[in-house]
Amino acid sequence: MLIRQKVKTIFLSSFLISSTFFSQAHNVSEGYQKPTDPLVIQNLENWQDLKFGLFMHWGTYSQWGIVESWSLCPEDESWTQRKPEHGKSYNEYVKNYENLQTTFNPTQFNPQKWADATKKAGMKYVVFTTKHHDGFAMFDTQQSDYKITSSKMPFSKNPKADVTKEIFNTFRKEGFKIGAYFSKPDWHSDDYWWSYFPPKDRNVNYDPKKYPERWENFKKFTFNQLNEITSNYGKIDILWLDGGWVRPFNTIDQKVEWQRTIKVEQDIDMDKIGTMARKNQPGIIIVDRTVPGKWENYVTPEQAVPEQALSIPWESCITMGDSFSYVPNDNYKSSQKIIETLVKIISRGGNYLMNIAPGPNGDYDAIVYERLKEISTWMDKNQSAVFATRAVAPYHEGDFYYTQSKDGKTVNIFHIDEKTNYQAPSTLNFQIPENFKPKSLKILGISSKIQWKKTGNFIEINLPKERTQLKYSTVIQITQ
Repeated sequence: MLIRQKVKTIFLSSFLISSTFFSQAHNVSEGYQKPTDPLVIQNLENWQDLKFGLFMHWGTYSQWGIVESWSLCPEDESWTQRKPEHGKSYNEYVKNYENLQTTFNPTQFNPQKWADATKKAGMKYVVFTTKHHDGFAMFDTQQSDYKITSSKMPFSKNPKADVTKEIFNTFRKEGFKIGAYFSKPDWHSDDYWWSYFPPKDRNVNYDPKKYPERWENFKKFTFNQLNEITSNYGKIDILWLDGGWVRPFNTIDQKVEWQRTIKVEQDIDMDKIGTMARKNQPGIIIVDRTVPGKWENYVTPEQAVPEQALSIPWESCITMGDSFSYVPNDNYKSSQKIIETLVKIISRGGNYLMNIAPGPNGDYDAIVYERLKEISTWMDKNQSAVFATRAVAPYHEGDFYYTQSKDGKTVNIFHIDEKTNYQAPSTLNFQIPENFKPKSLKILGISSKIQWKKTGNFIEINLPKERTQLKYSTVIQITQ
């Protein structure tokens, strides 16, 4: 998981919150600040057209099949539990965890295979974990030897050793927008978790105001790594910064439980970082998660979907399985559940960033490809109702969900049934947006003409026998 918290804000639905590792939702910052840079505004507009993205958490932790990074954190939470076979004491565990780099050898790594399968499923951007909280860099940083290209790594001899470069280049070639996930905290850095003190929790383990030179070293280290990512890896469209406890102390929201654990100033100088990133990558979207202000260009509810449409740019990051990281025999969601989730998100104006975790061999589980193929079949028929759309009232009524084209001339109505495997009924009766004057109506995936009538603000349609061919939903497209 990304930021872990116990708080579940009232606008988040719980229909997706069930997992071996977590039952927390991610709060959305108050006081969204709209960007003023015209290039950023345009990039955000284009990003909101994409709707469906791929998230990937991958690191040495996949070898143990455990939650990403969090077992290193000395907090007594369900997601930080350590297995005794990996180390009897905390120090032994950390040593063994960090020694995983010497055996990590994902020889089946083939980003083209991922790009092909996810592109067919309709995904249009990718966000990859260049570095998670454990500090292990999945890119060729010059700031640390704790990285996938280190000579300690058996995989370092592979021509595709810099996996971040390979992933970004491959997906970019296939037309994807590129997002770089980066953890602001670094639990491997001696300038964040100083070895002089034991770590206490997820936060820095010393007072940066008392030891300003050490904190300044950490700020330089972070700046330099982000400079590498935004300088050396081609066009980057999104800089996705996690670890919201690394923040100016005056931005803490005391209503959020995990933020109340922040006891010291952890200002990492986002103005300097953001200015550098925009110089390297003009128009880049910056997502400083949970830290309100000019560097949180869109908000990121985690493992949940807002109950209502939001008027600001947003994205739900949700796992295909139960875990953000690879675990053996993960419980992958059905294709119908994934489609239903996509429909709910886009009807409320958001993007769906679905996480798929590669395993230690460098590939997805076989079931992932099955799901992606099933989604692609649905997407082939219904993509015109998904991409480059926006939310429109009434957004959601019963089993019906709405989107509209950006010019307002077309409205799409999705009918789903969460209670059972979807079967299209013989008749459907639904509301249409106020002042919308329908002239033509069709059901995507059905070639025959549809019988329909309008009564007041409602439309009733009779579905032909072809309706038995519809999987996961019925999508009605109306043009005025």
